[in-house]
Amino acid sequence: MTAEVADGWLPMMFIPEKAKEVWGGSLTDGYAKRDPALGPLMIAGGGLLAIGEGEDIVKLRDLARPMLALYIGGMGARGRNFYNDLVCRYGYEKEAAEIQDLYLAGEKQEAAARIPAEILDLTSLAGPVGWVAERVAALGEAGVTHLQVTAIPTGDQTAAGLIGQLKDLIS
Repeated sequence: MTAEVADGWLPMMFIPEKAKEVWGGSLTDGYAKRDPALGPLMIAGGGLLAIGEGEDIVKLRDLARPMLALYIGGMGARGRNFYNDLVCRYGYEKEAAEIQDLYLAGEKQEAAARIPAEILDLTSLAGPVGWVAERVAALGEAGVTHLQVTAIPTGDQTAAGLIGQLKDLIS
């Protein structure tokens, strides 16, 4: 329905490499019914933005663990959690079930620890500059028209400086 009637879409936990497999059919169906007067659907993607190398970047990606555990594990009832379903559609059925079981049992830190590192990697723009450039390209190839990021500066970086680096990568 988003592709049919909305101006834009703000997908959460957007993994560009899996977008066509997970969303492609629904988007195609919606585009087929879309009024041309609406113009193209705007799609926002991105996530945490941190440019650098080493363990600090891995630790920054880990900042998303508690929020992802909440969404995958605690949003909605068992069997009626859109975010859990999404993670299953991405191919992480076992992990999604474990995260939900732990979260609903009140073991939130344990649930957060079970978030696959690959999900953290693929839903963020946190890493060396070349890796961030590759992630931005993957988002563009998946149809993302607008980047939505949370800049996390390290060392002597500033949020504005990180956004400037991102702008340079896009240009």
